[in-house]
Amino acid sequence: QVQLVESGVGLVQPGGSLRLSCAASGSVFSINVMGWYRQAPGRERELVATLTTTGITNYANSVKGRYTISRDNTKNTVNLQMNSLKPEDTAVYYCYCSSLIGLRTYDNWGQGTQVTVSS
Repeated sequence: QVQLVESGVGLVQPGGSLRLSCAASGSVFSINVMGWYRQAPGRERELVATLTTTGITNYANSVKGRYTISRDNTKNTVNLQMNSLKPEDTAVYYCYCSSLIGLRTYDNWGQGTQVTVSS
């Protein structure tokens, strides 16, 4: 299994920026995709951005051009730079990674970190 720990909880004004980081430990050799999801009150968890080990990115349409995901495979970390934040970006953000062990793929989640965009 892989353990994920996020950092970067914060309150920011609309138009501001915030950077989230996530560090993986445990069976890191098995990690494939790393990324971020978010869940706002009363809504389902949704994909924000993912990044494969080969550098392929996938962004939600709502964050394209504002968010940038990056990854350091040597340190087993994934970061999310969030710019031009909007109140609708307010949510609990979860770090995610998929890990392949044998023939099985596992989903691993961090504990979540609150991001609030408000004036």
